[in-house]
Amino acid sequence: MPYKSQVEPMAPTPKIETAIPTGDRWRTELGGIDLTYGPGRLDDLGELARDLGATRVLLVADGGLRADRHIERAEAALAGATLEVTTFDEIFPNPTTELVARATEIARQHEVDLIVGMGGGSAMDCAKAVNFLLTNGGRMEDYWGYGKTSRPMLPSIGVPTTAGTGSEAQSYTLITQAESGRKMACGAPGAAFKKVILDAHLTLSAPRETKAAAGIDAISHALESHVTKGRSDASKALSSEAWRLLETSFEASLTGDRELDEMVRTRGRMLIGAHLAGAAIEASMLGAAHAGANPLTARHNVIHGVAVGLMLPHVIRFNAAEVEMEYRELWPAGAESLAARVEELRTLAGLPATLGECGVPRGSLSELARLATDEWTGDHNPRSLSEQDFLDLYEAAY
Repeated sequence: MPYKSQVEPMAPTPKIETAIPTGDRWRTELGGIDLTYGPGRLDDLGELARDLGATRVLLVADGGLRADRHIERAEAALAGATLEVTTFDEIFPNPTTELVARATEIARQHEVDLIVGMGGGSAMDCAKAVNFLLTNGGRMEDYWGYGKTSRPMLPSIGVPTTAGTGSEAQSYTLITQAESGRKMACGAPGAAFKKVILDAHLTLSAPRETKAAAGIDAISHALESHVTKGRSDASKALSSEAWRLLETSFEASLTGDRELDEMVRTRGRMLIGAHLAGAAIEASMLGAAHAGANPLTARHNVIHGVAVGLMLPHVIRFNAAEVEMEYRELWPAGAESLAARVEELRTLAGLPATLGECGVPRGSLSELARLATDEWTGDHNPRSLSEQDFLDLYEAAY
């Protein structure tokens, strides 16, 4: 399945960091998305929705957010702007076509004219997927690939509550086909969120293991998007700044024993880094670490961020023969040292270091290798992989 970049070429040496304002609260435009940043900015949701002409809103949210009253705050912000709100909070990891169909029917019944996705990547992906079906009909399989919509899509707002997937920066949604377990990437210009709220307060109460897996996922996005076959000055500028923010903030972002203001600043840096890494994916795609991770999630229920973290160091070493200089742009000591740094961060986060720790049977590695060769992200890896190459990567990670 070909991937189409949605980022227009930028200046030969763009400075992404200069596009990010300083300060605790700001609003700016970056890559066609209206970004609102700062602690407590979820309260601006109603105003932002009204700016987009909303009257009836579907809030697609991770139900776990109710424990900290984040859903109630979002509902209150929307209601305070005199908007009618319908909430769908049945989200689970790796949303399926069946889940999307259920959410779409609710949206259709309430005749919504704006969609908000709030949560991790699963909630935001589900929100974007509902937009496809609600406006263009059919099934998600009809939109597998890019640019297969024929009618305008609804405006939408993304509110990430984990610093991980960067889904809020992308015009693609990843939905699992219920029958086969395969992840389908469905993209269209109208699928991208018009506005995004980055509120670090929403990420503070996430469990440490969630922060760890999401953070490693964001780091993988920065590192993989920097070296893909489709890399460009624009994508490398995005991934470089994302890596700088994420690598220097990840360890500190996992602890809860510091002053609140410092924790908010650190989590805010993670949110911006994850967003920029998501934008880098939009510009240049991902690679073999994700191709190897997806079958681990589909077949053995390994959490996505954990699976990517297991595969990434071995993929970096595999790719070094092709893109050593690109890795040195991020980590001057080179690919081997970069792979070791990823392993160090993974250990500091308390994540598994081997497939065996995750309960993956060694006898399944050949099947996993076969499945990985069918994953579309592998096509964008800077060094081509055979089924044997994937098997060697799994063996290295075992």
